[in-house]
Amino acid sequence: MTTPPAKPPAIAAAYDAWSAQYDHDRNPTRDLDAQVLPRVLGELRPRATLETGCGTGKNTAFLASISQSVLAVDFSSGMLARAAQRGLPPQVRFAQCDLLQRWPADNSSIDLVCCSLVLEHLKDLSPYFEEAARVLAPGGHLWVCELHPYKQYAGSQARFAGASGDTVKVDAFTHHLSDFTAAAGRAGLHLRRLDEWWHSDESAALPRLISFLFQR
Repeated sequence: MTTPPAKPPAIAAAYDAWSAQYDHDRNPTRDLDAQVLPRVLGELRPRATLETGCGTGKNTAFLASISQSVLAVDFSSGMLARAAQRGLPPQVRFAQCDLLQRWPADNSSIDLVCCSLVLEHLKDLSPYFEEAARVLAPGGHLWVCELHPYKQYAGSQARFAGASGDTVKVDAFTHHLSDFTAAAGRAGLHLRRLDEWWHSDESAALPRLISFLFQR
């Protein structure tokens, strides 16, 4: 792993605190994301996958099942420690990474970049999409799945119960659908698929997730 920051910023610190209970908390957004990822990406067979914001590794095992190699990165050392305990296949490597800095991958070296429930924590989307475009090989794909803007408009954001029982809200920024597509377009990525997702018992509610599949 790369050397961690001396003092984790607020978002990383929040996920460090959340890491011990993240997989056990009731979290329909997390669970739906894990269901839709294989539905969209199940036919891909990437040589090299970069999972950005892997968290506790909830999607990493699936990505390893379709990929020759997976580099799974996260800002939170606590989340990475939990992910490393899953006993994932040897083609999976973990690294700590600030997604607003240069990613630990060479130009045009990655066939699939995955991003789930991460971009709400980035105020400016452009650096993320620029790095994705840099590391993707020609024809490579970028998967983005996020809390739907409609849910953000209604006040939803990542949150958990802290040690004292109080609700901890993780810093989040509202992004409109056009913010994602515009940032991707500026980086030279082309939208191939857009989907909205509900749990089966939420069909009359606001969509919970929105996902994009871009291609370089």
